[in-house]
Amino acid sequence: MPDVPRVIPLFPLPDVALFPRVSVPLHIFEPRYRKMVADALAGDKTIGMVLLRPGWESDYHGRPAVFGTGCAGRIESFESLADGKYNIVLRGVSRFRVVEEHAGEPYRLATVEPRPEVDDAAPADLEAARRRILAAIGKAADGPAVMVLNADLPHAVFVDALSQSLPLAALERQSLLDCDTVSARYARLLEILDFRLMEQTYAPRSRTPVVH
Repeated sequence: MPDVPRVIPLFPLPDVALFPRVSVPLHIFEPRYRKMVADALAGDKTIGMVLLRPGWESDYHGRPAVFGTGCAGRIESFESLADGKYNIVLRGVSRFRVVEEHAGEPYRLATVEPRPEVDDAAPADLEAARRRILAAIGKAADGPAVMVLNADLPHAVFVDALSQSLPLAALERQSLLDCDTVSARYARLLEILDFRLMEQTYAPRSRTPVVH
């Protein structure tokens, strides 16, 4: 896992999944995570993002269950606020699997191991997958609101940027992060977009209410 320590802090959230090669802004306000950021800034600037499993609400301030696959990020910029909070921008570096959690800090620490991405798909197949993704986005009702990406981006950057930026459910993002290849992530993203399009097409039309 490139430049990622074996033991890293975990930042579990219910609705944010980080992808490699993509940046995400975060506002850090809880005391335990303010210390996490301060410690990271004093060290290797690495934080591991993980998604909380459903049912986390009852134990949020403890150690609720998280999904086993996350993404390590590097703090590429930060702002220290007067009240001790932080605004940071975290850039995804590499996916990982949580091996074991450790005590010792108010925030969560874990030993992690890499989940490398290897793709032997033919360039023509990846290009075809990209075209299908763009076509599906174009058909969606909210397609024009989606950010426009440079068509020359490498496939890994392209699909990860879409996975991060499209208005997807948290569990949909996790299912994309779990994909071990670019081609698998393309295929999963297309499944999600096709399902959304089917929902829009076949959703019951709202009826105008009758006022008596």
